[in-house]
Amino acid sequence: MSSPMTVRAGTPEVIRPDLDTFGFSEWRRTAVVGAVLGGSVVGSVLRGGLRPAKRKRAAAEGLVNGFETLGPMFVKLGQLIASSPGAFPRELADACLRCLDDVPPFAAADARAIIEADLGKPISELFRDFDDEPLSAASIAQVHACVLADGRPAVVKVQRPEIARRMIVDLRAAMRLARTLEKRSENARVANAQAVVRDLYEATVAELNFLIEADNQTRARDHLTAFGDNTNVAVPEVYWEYCAPRVLCMERMRGMPLDRFDDIRAAHPEPELLIRRLVKAWMESVAVHGLFHGDVHAGNLWLLDDGRVAMLDFGIVGRMESEWREFVRALFYASSIDNDFRPVARALRALDLVADDSGDDATLGRQLAVALGPVLSGSLDKLDLGVVTARLLEFGKRRGASGPQQLVMMGKQLGYFERYAVALAPGWKLGRDLYLFRNIFPAEVAAKAAEDGVTLPTD
Repeated sequence: MSSPMTVRAGTPEVIRPDLDTFGFSEWRRTAVVGAVLGGSVVGSVLRGGLRPAKRKRAAAEGLVNGFETLGPMFVKLGQLIASSPGAFPRELADACLRCLDDVPPFAAADARAIIEADLGKPISELFRDFDDEPLSAASIAQVHACVLADGRPAVVKVQRPEIARRMIVDLRAAMRLARTLEKRSENARVANAQAVVRDLYEATVAELNFLIEADNQTRARDHLTAFGDNTNVAVPEVYWEYCAPRVLCMERMRGMPLDRFDDIRAAHPEPELLIRRLVKAWMESVAVHGLFHGDVHAGNLWLLDDGRVAMLDFGIVGRMESEWREFVRALFYASSIDNDFRPVARALRALDLVADDSGDDATLGRQLAVALGPVLSGSLDKLDLGVVTARLLEFGKRRGASGPQQLVMMGKQLGYFERYAVALAPGWKLGRDLYLFRNIFPAEVAAKAAEDGVTLPTD
């Protein structure tokens, strides 16, 4: 049998439909969205009671009910809200946690038709075996187990039928509603509703081409081995000859999500080391390679049956440009090595995030040390790592700088890691853990470890 013709050829292009186009389809969808969300919120409030505390919670639950009724794009919006609890009212962020659960699957016949259309061959020729019952189903795609023609066990991720067209129409409708809400609601202005929709748009247009995800995943897998370690952290191999814009095929991995804390503690002899290995690899992706996993909720992080920890689903990634990598390195060098925040101040100045009259590097360094030092050196069972980003953004805002997208995405992931660490590694101090920075500052970490009498894990 000959293999499908799809091959890896450079970085795939992101197709960017105009977000501001607004025709009949968008008008009709806007009316439906407004009616569904309004009806869901009002109905939930009437059922839940009119006392202020109950009203807020009921309104949030009603809004999420509306998201689920409206379908994948609005479920995706709920996921964005759930993953950014500091940016939204707590009642809404908590209600949106429901959106992280699996959604109903679509028909296996549709999945087979999409695979055959994109790869150009019948399922019977492509795979030795294909399981019609999906392993999981999410807002954009679902995953089926399969066996390749050469006998390798794999999974294939298949995009929902017509999802690209539907999501773009929904995004245009959501943008029109966001503009209307910002004119009428102070809460919508504070939450920056239009920016939320634009963030969702940026994430969606990249996610809708699975060749981009395949490229991200392949690069991330290559980066893991750059220093000859990280052997206990895994990223599934992409099988490029079985990939297309709506189809992504990869190595099958078996394990359990990282938030099954009791099961993780029972299965792994050193859960703290598990978290340290994971965060070390992720920190290297931020500070050295620049491409980092941008959606590390528990469904995308697994403890594998063989004891490794895996990062899955690279549909959402961050890209830390060189100037920002320099800033991140300076920040963690100060926290882990010498407590000197002057290089952090210089990095901020190079990024044009401080005004000319903000004082010299020593003055700014002292201010940063006061703002960030206690957070970075604190244990994660007492301090939320998301505070690091919040304080940096506040620091920049006071000097007329807006929050950079790279830093916001990094901070969201730190918030996830904080949750896992509190459960599996209480008392662990990320900012002071030399092991995490062994490949980022090799000579300095070796010297500091020797000076402090610290033995670092070998891998």
